[in-house]
Amino acid sequence: MSAELPLAEKRILFFVGDIYEDLELWYPKLRLQEAGATVVVAGPESGQSYAGKHGYPCVADASISEMEADQFDGLVVPGGFMPDKLRRDGHVLRLVRDFVAAKKLVAAICHGGWIPISAGVYRDVRVTGSPGIKDDLINAGAVWEDAAVVIDGIFVSSRKPDDLPDFCRGILTVLS
Repeated sequence: MSAELPLAEKRILFFVGDIYEDLELWYPKLRLQEAGATVVVAGPESGQSYAGKHGYPCVADASISEMEADQFDGLVVPGGFMPDKLRRDGHVLRLVRDFVAAKKLVAAICHGGWIPISAGVYRDVRVTGSPGIKDDLINAGAVWEDAAVVIDGIFVSSRKPDDLPDFCRGILTVLS
């Protein structure tokens, strides 16, 4: 069975919070599960239901405060307004830094890039994101590219929901 499921041994952490971008969480979550990965969605509170920008609910499997990078093979940060609130949480920022230090996947789409920006991990990294955070990315020392997906080592980034097929292929490439 694992030969058919290329990510059968992989564990991936997703962040969730109120006003996350619905498609940017659900599309990659389901795509990674389809490939055999175990996905854990962590929010500020375990068991709490968080409403997406378009109203779709997501119940957190776990609390972010209980998560450690060594439990996972990668991190996915959806966009929406959620990243602006979560990037104020010191544990979120430490988690991102720990993923980077361990050379594990850090994938961010749209406004999700705000979290790696605040964690200070984008200096000299080629990235893309929502045009709305282009200046933030550049000011954080990232090298901006306007592309559907940018892969730079362990980093995968995309601009918007329309880029999700490319974003997911990028994630799968880094995890494989």
